Amino acid sequence: MNTLVRVKKLMLQYFSQMRWFVLIGLLSFYVLSSYILLFLAGESTLLNINDFFYWIVVTGSTVGYGDMSPTTATGKLVVSLYIIPLGLSIFGLILGRIASWVSTQWQKGAKGMNTLDVKNHILVLGWNGKRTEQLIKLLLIEKKSSVENPDIVLCVRADITNPFPGTIEFVKVDTFNKDEDMDRACIADAATILIDNPQDDMTMTSALYCSQRNQAAHKVAYFEDESLVSLLRQHCPEIECTPSVAVEMLAKSAFDPGSSLLHHDLLDVYEGQAQFSATIPDNVNAITVESLFFKFKSEYEAIFIGIAKDHDIHKISVNPPLSTLLESGDKVFYIAQSRINNIDWSRFY
Repeated sequence: MNTLVRVKKLMLQYFSQMRWFVLIGLLSFYVLSSYILLFLAGESTLLNINDFFYWIVVTGSTVGYGDMSPTTATGKLVVSLYIIPLGLSIFGLILGRIASWVSTQWQKGAKGMNTLDVKNHILVLGWNGKRTEQLIKLLLIEKKSSVENPDIVLCVRADITNPFPGTIEFVKVDTFNKDEDMDRACIADAATILIDNPQDDMTMTSALYCSQRNQAAHKVAYFEDESLVSLLRQHCPEIECTPSVAVEMLAKSAFDPGSSLLHHDLLDVYEGQAQFSATIPDNVNAITVESLFFKFKSEYEAIFIGIAKDHDIHKISVNPPLSTLLESGDKVFYIAQSRINNIDWSRFY
């Protein structure tokens, strides 16, 4: 009796969890025992290996095409009392397990529990509700006109699900400065990191961590308190800090009506003119601002507005002298209807 109790407990332990190795073992036992029973019943026409596997799947799943069937009385009893009932049960268990696995994987992705495998992506750290949603929408629009077409990854601490399922990647972490969590978002392989948290102190610590984990990435941090911008630049001069400019726009519009609308239009990628940038590639001869200014307008209907020399985006020269020389690696800022890809720089000589 004790042996039967132990066997019962063991069976309940394995079959209640219904793991994959249990299902595979049960399926193997079902196929092997069915073959032996058909052999003992004298069903020689069903024992060819290829025909048997085809027939056992069709019969066990109760599809029943009818092109092959048992011919002996014993074989018919085996099929009706053993192969079909047990096959239907196993078939249902496997389908249910597969459906459960697919559902679990989808939920893990929607809840940000998966570990990603992406490179050269845009990583957005933080969640600010509608503002972050608008940011991602703008990034998706910019992505369409980008040659690189980078993946967009949203990494949050907030208790939310993926706001753009199937469009962006999503990772939920406990903290933005823990290696195990941030490795799931592939922070070390990101090409661009955008940091925008509800609290400026969280943005500060996240920016310091990102600077240490990925020095090569282009990093942008948004602050409500502009006094923190200079503090971060002292420790991480490579990070582009973006303070709130709402007050500045109010003051500008007071003396120059329409200024705030103009700046909003230049940042809006939905319609109208917008501001873009391009880097002068290697092996390009020096170009004067004068040549660039007039050729941009005549060739591309674009307006040149400024440059950042020597790869230093913190030193942007707006409306430089026409005699200024531009060289390989300099970044050019311009206004156009849309981003200009594949610029023919030889036209500017």
